[in-house]
Amino acid sequence: MAPPKHIVSAATITFNEHGDILLIKGPKRGWEIPGGQVEEGESLKEAAIRETKEESGIDIEVTRFCGVFQNVDRSICNTLFWGKAIGGKPTTSSESLEVGFFPVEKALERVTWKNFSQRIAYCLNEAIQPFYVECRGNEVEELKPML
Repeated sequence: MAPPKHIVSAATITFNEHGDILLIKGPKRGWEIPGGQVEEGESLKEAAIRETKEESGIDIEVTRFCGVFQNVDRSICNTLFWGKAIGGKPTTSSESLEVGFFPVEKALERVTWKNFSQRIAYCLNEAIQPFYVECRGNEVEELKPML
């Protein structure tokens, strides 16, 4: 089967009761927030909930839409949400070598793959939400708040 021409993904900035952020350590990109491709017939919100559970073992409630990062060259649209941990326990999977909750500052230090820490920072800044960011190659367009 040919890969899809365009990919839509959903990811969550998930907080526990202490205000720590959920991260997974993937085998290819290192530490990141849980997320992945939206499946056919699935809503963005449903995908964010499913991907978080599959990759981390944590059940969440989506509480807010944050914005979109679009990789124009690779035809990927990544939607970002806030989530609240409501159950489950940190559990690894084939997509996660480690799982844990980290204080915001430590989470931002751990996430080093491309613009992934920037995504978290944008999601933490309610004043610019919802946001739309275009990426082309290694260039990231300036923030474009959707007012």
